[in-house]
Amino acid sequence: MSVDKCTSCKAPLSEPGWTKFECPKCRETIYRCHRCRHQSVPYTCQKCGFEGP
Repeated sequence: MSVDKCTSCKAPLSEPGWTKFECPKCRETIYRCHRCRHQSVPYTCQKCGFEGP
């Protein structure tokens, strides 16, 4: 079983409050832990390089 990790900080998504959504540019799945979401830590899509808040 594979555990998904936050796209920003690479932390395992084991705590409540994480989310996943499609990259607005290429539709690759982006994962965000609750800390990065709350602190608006930037993320970069590994597939296309799109950067978001």
